[in-house]
Formats: sequence, structure tokens, C-alpha cells
Amino acid sequence: MIKTADLKTKLATAEYDDIFAGIYKKEDVASQKERYLRLAEQFEQLFGTEREVGIFSAPGRTEVGGNHTDHNHGKVLAASVNLDAVAIVSKNSENIIRVKSEGYKMDAVDLADMSVMPNERGRSESLVRGVAAGFRNRGYEIGGFDAASASDVLSGSGLSSSAAFEVLLGTILNHLYNDGKVSAVEIAQIAQFAENEYFGKPCGLMDQMACSVGSFVQIDFKDPAVPVINKVAFDFASCNHALCIVDTGGNHADLTDEYAAVRGEMEAVAAKFGKAVLRDVDFDDFKKNIPVIRESAGDRAVLRAMHFFEENKRVDLQAQALATNDFEAFKGLIIDSGYSSYMYNQNIYTCKAPSDQPVSVALAICNRILKGKGAWRVHGGGFAGTIQAFVPENMLEEFKSEICAVFGEKSCYVLNIRPVGGVKVID
Repeated sequence: MIKTADLKTKLATAEYDDIFAGIYKKEDVASQKERYLRLAEQFEQLFGTEREVGIFSAPGRTEVGGNHTDHNHGKVLAASVNLDAVAIVSKNSENIIRVKSEGYKMDAVDLADMSVMPNERGRSESLVRGVAAGFRNRGYEIGGFDAASASDVLSGSGLSSSAAFEVLLGTILNHLYNDGKVSAVEIAQIAQFAENEYFGKPCGLMDQMACSVGSFVQIDFKDPAVPVINKVAFDFASCNHALCIVDTGGNHADLTDEYAAVRGEMEAVAAKFGKAVLRDVDFDDFKKNIPVIRESAGDRAVLRAMHFFEENKRVDLQAQALATNDFEAFKGLIIDSGYSSYMYNQNIYTCKAPSDQPVSVALAICNRILKGKGAWRVHGGGFAGTIQAFVPENMLEEFKSEICAVFGEKSCYVLNIRPVGGVKVID
């Protein structure tokens, strides 16, 4: 731990440059140091100048393959990105967690009561309480801390700002009170527990796992209690493409029931076979029983199950293509995934508002510009928000220009793959 005055002095030198370069790009070291310096000053304004602090970071994530498969114990391919949530943190002896995030009011959670608070549903306090409860439920230590936090993982961007925040909280409790012994996998599971039980969103585990583990990861959730995690060795910088996330400006605020319906309909199909999730259903049995399932669960449930089975296969093929440096095959699989999400999973727009289809418009633009050259698909939960595009570097400026002309000047984000997940940056 280090006092904020000393931290600010060292941030003004090159002492931490190698640390920052290992997490972010070398060309971003100066801007990141300025960001952390600003946060240190905010911490002092909130909590005083004599506190000893640590610095923590947790990245956002990009879903590369496995759209809406994790919640039915499927497979995903994901990667952590260079946008992250960071915090300057100091222990307190009050058994209260205080987190002041830039642009938001202070969250203050008394750890004397770890029960679910209905009035906190959908609010960040519920995530603080839920992560702490998850640690306690697993027999780990918890305690109070004060934190000044900032995030450049855009809310509603499909980059999982909530998962980054949850993993950040878990990383803090891990190092402040548990000597860093809680694994990245457990932190992800605790984060999912907080979002499911306390925040009230029935998400799968992919978001939290990608944020917590870091880099390119293939994750098999057949047994969510013991997910199989394989890092995929691929040098993205060598493929001469840019990874772009396009924020179409859609609002996720009223879409919880849409996300829940995807999971619920897949599970309704599984229930016809006496199973809890689609991963445990034999595909041939599913095919033979489509007429019965249509009658009992509906056509959309059948289509969403079709998406699940095929998307699960694509994840293996995508990881194999990356591992063998066959980027052309990988792009073709990305496009196939996008078509499947559009036609079968049907998470591109909500039927509640058929005239509002920003994701559909973005995908149409990508098809026109990138067909035969790049790849594109819906990104994340869908229905609103973002798409993902792999754009040849020599087309990047043209692509950004057309996208920004439709969705706004800051709608296209060019990302990097971050090599680490949730970390303690500086003692």
C-alpha cells in the first residue's frame, strides 16, 4: 500500500510505466497515468490525504463467439479489452463499503446486513452488497473499504460495464482481505451471483469470466461450477484487422425481460426432455421432436434452440481457426454466428418496438461495406446497443466515417485485446 501523496509523485515519473504498458498499450501509458492521477486527487477530496491505498483494475470484455449460449451451459469465446473499471482503495474499520464512481452518487453499503434488498434491485449498491455476500457465503473474509472509481467501459455498450464493476469489487476484496487467494474463476462466479440474486438480472457467466480471467479465452460451461477455460494463443495484431465495437445508441434499460425470455425459452425446450438446460439435450432427440416442441413451447423457442446447438459448434471451430492462424475461416464463422443470432435467436431488436432497429441498421451497413472483406455480428445480449466488426485496417477510416455519419461521432470504438483480467495494479 502507498499513501496518495507518494502515489501522485511516482505517477509523475516513469516508475510505473512498465506496469501500465503490461496492462494497456505502450502508447496509452501517458494517458492512463493522467487518468490514475486524476482519480488519486478525487480520492483525496473524498477520503482525505493520509490514507494508504492500492490500485485495482478490471477490464470490459468482448464476446467473440457463443452468443446467448452460456446461460444454458454452452461454450463461448471471449476476450478482455483495453477499456476498464479502475479504483483507488483504502481499507476502513467501519465494516462499510463506500464506492464513489465518477458521474454517480456515493454507494455506501453496511456489511452488517447481507440480505437481498428489493429497493436496491437494478442499482449499483446491490452489486456491492451481492459481491460481499458471495465472498462471505464461500467462507472468505470481507470488510469495509473506501474507493474512488472510474470506468471507460461504456454503460450499455455490450462490453459488460456491470461485469467489470463486479469483478473490480471482487478483486478488491480478494486482495484487501484474502491475500489474493480467491481464483479468477471464483471471482467471476461471485460476480454472477451478485448480478443474478441481488441486482436481479438473470445473466450467464460469460461476461464475468472474460472480465476476470483476461485475454482470449474459450470457456465451456457444461458444469458451471467447474468451467473449463482454455486461453487461445492468437496474436490479433498480426491479422491486419481492427476490432470495432459500434454503439448504435440503443437503450438496454427496459430489456431485462427480453434477455430473460431467451434463456427461459431455451430452458423450456430442455424441460421437454426432462433436462434443465439445452446443453444436456441430445440434438438428434431435439430434431425428432420439433413438431411436439413447436406445439408446447412455440416456434421462437424452437428457433432459439437451433441457434444454441449450432452456435456451440461454432465456438470450437472459431477457437481452432484462431489457434491455426486461419483468420479467413474465423471471419466466415463470425458472419455465420451473426446470421444465426438474427434469424434464429432473434435478439437484434425487440418486437415491442419494431420501428426502432438501430442494430439492424448497423448490420446492414456492415454487410454493404465489409461483405467479402471483413466480418460483423451482433455483440453481447442484443436487442439494442452494439455490434462487433472485424475491419481490414486499410478500410478502417472508410468504415468509421460511414458508421459515425449514421450513429454519431463517437459511435465507433477501435479496441485492443488486454492480456490480463482483474488485477491489483499497484500496492
